[in-house]
Amino acid sequence: MSIVRFLVLAVVTVAFSGIAHAHEFWISPEDYTVTPDDQIVGNLRNGEEFVGSGYSYLPERFTRFEIINGDTVRPVEGRIGDKPALNMPAGDGGLAIVVHETTTSRLTYTEWEKFVRFVEHKAMDGTLEAHAERGLPDAGFVELYSRYCKALIAVGDGTGTDRPVGMLTEIVAEANPYTDDLSDGLPLRVLYDGAPRVGAQVELFEKAPDGEVTITLHTTDAEGRATVPAKAGHEYLADAVVMRPTENDSVEDGPVWETLWAALTFQVPE
Repeated sequence: MSIVRFLVLAVVTVAFSGIAHAHEFWISPEDYTVTPDDQIVGNLRNGEEFVGSGYSYLPERFTRFEIINGDTVRPVEGRIGDKPALNMPAGDGGLAIVVHETTTSRLTYTEWEKFVRFVEHKAMDGTLEAHAERGLPDAGFVELYSRYCKALIAVGDGTGTDRPVGMLTEIVAEANPYTDDLSDGLPLRVLYDGAPRVGAQVELFEKAPDGEVTITLHTTDAEGRATVPAKAGHEYLADAVVMRPTENDSVEDGPVWETLWAALTFQVPE
C-alpha cells in the first residue's frame, strides 16, 4: 500500500469511527430522478434533522452496497476515499433501489442519562426495565450498532415497486413515490428479521424545497405498516430502530445491547 493511500485510509477511517451513533445515517442522492444515461450519485450521510456530513467510500465499513434495477443487482464500486461514496451508471430504466449495510460498531455509555434519552427518543418501551432486571450498571456498558439503509431513485420513467431486500431490518415503501397517487400519504412497512414490526416508531424527516425540515413520529399497526405524509417536491428520510439484548449480561464480558437502524430516503416529484 502506498504512503498516500495509507494516509487517506487512516484519515477517513478516523472520521468515520467518530460518528455519533445516535445520529441518523442515510443515503443522500444528489438527484432522485435521472435518465438511464446518467450517473446515480450520492453521499452516505450522518447527522441530525436531515443535515449531515458526507462520508467516503470505505469497503471495510460496509458489508453490502449495491443498486437493484428490477432483477439486476450491481455492487457499488469505487476507490478507497471516493467522495461521494456512490457514483454509478444509472442502468436500466425503472425504480432503482440503492442498498447500504454497514459493519458493526461499538459504543460505550459513560452516562446513564444519555442512554435514557436515546431509549425514550426512539420509543423503545421496556428497555430501561429490562436493563435493570438484567442487573446491568448505569454506566460503563457497551452497545453494538449497525445501519441498514435504502434509497429509492427514479431512472427514466421510474416505474416499479420497492420490496424487501433481505436486510436484518428495513423499511419498505408499499407505493412508488415517483409514479403513484400519494394524496393519502405513502404506506411504509417496517420489517425485522423478515417479519413485520408491530408498534414500531417511525421517525420521519421531511425537507421542503426551501430546506426547512419537519419531524413527525408515526407508529406501525398490527401489520407493521404506517402511512406517512408525502408532499410534492419534498425529500424524506424515514428511520426506525430495533434495540435487542445480546446474550451477554456481564459488562466485563462484552456488549450487552445491540441496535439495528433502518433508514429509507426518497423524494416526491413536483
